[in-house]
Amino acid sequence: MIAAQAKLVYQLNKYYTERCQARKAAIAKTIREVQEPRFISSLSEIDARYEGLEVISPTEFEVVLYLNQMGVFNFVDDGSLPGCAVLKLSDGRKRSMSLWVEFITASGYLSARKIRSRFQTLVAQAVDKCSYRDVVKMIADTSEVKLRIRERYVVQITPAFKCTGIWPRSAAQWPMPHIPWPGPNRVAEVKAEGFNLLSKECYSLTGKQSSAESDAWVLQFGEAENRLLMGGCRNKCLSVLKTLRDRHLELPGQPLNNYHMKTLLLYECEKHPRETDWDEACLGDRLNGILLQLISCLQCRRCPHYFLPNLDLFQGKPHSALESAAKQTWRLAREILTNPKSLDKL
Repeated sequence: MIAAQAKLVYQLNKYYTERCQARKAAIAKTIREVQEPRFISSLSEIDARYEGLEVISPTEFEVVLYLNQMGVFNFVDDGSLPGCAVLKLSDGRKRSMSLWVEFITASGYLSARKIRSRFQTLVAQAVDKCSYRDVVKMIADTSEVKLRIRERYVVQITPAFKCTGIWPRSAAQWPMPHIPWPGPNRVAEVKAEGFNLLSKECYSLTGKQSSAESDAWVLQFGEAENRLLMGGCRNKCLSVLKTLRDRHLELPGQPLNNYHMKTLLLYECEKHPRETDWDEACLGDRLNGILLQLISCLQCRRCPHYFLPNLDLFQGKPHSALESAAKQTWRLAREILTNPKSLDKL
């Protein structure tokens, strides 16, 4: 058994060196290429990662553009909008005195939709006038700011507020009291890191029409999640999962993205709270555990967000696509478990 485990770890490390590193290098090359237009020239590269940029797939990226002066608004997070919150003008504040007056609704909410609409107009004008307009096109039929570059890459630019030093009420159940991971010091660090409020379409509200919902901001915990995944083989495991997804689980209906992989990795950290569970020698066990959990989620058609368990990350995904993904993931897991050498071909 130990020999089989050692073989799997050897093959996974080989896979990481050959496939995952090649994927990372290709993505880094793509980012450097698409940085020519002015709109993402400010990205800084730190430890082979680009700050302020999320890699959605090897050809799709999201850049977060932080806004200033959220202080005059109250953060309202009562759980009525899963995965979202609203910003309401503080009591006694005059709407006309706010920097954001044109984006504040009659009810006093700062409208994420109005800001996005204005931003879309500004970016469209900039693209039309810039010297790169032959290679950069705005993508129509969406309220979000998405650019297609050289007909190959998609870059989404998302306005956002950074919220540090507060923690959302809808995530108050984290961490669960009976689970020893991640420990009080790390929990304090993560909560101090805070979260972002993004102006983007929220799939959990699709089909809902009330004004508060269309003005809502999407909660995002990228920095907090990255802090939790520091140490051991966690990030290596995530790289393997992303590479397997890109190569074998890019399916019709787009049932799976890299964020699903990251979410399940966080749940695996809870199931295996000891640092020794994340030694390099355990990489194969952790990967198998996550793939089996993924199959279970796909079959149940539910994948709860790590910090916001009321938010289902599979909401709106076609059932047939989730079924196909479950079958394909099962084939992948069985192949890796029964024949570690199959990683040479995967």
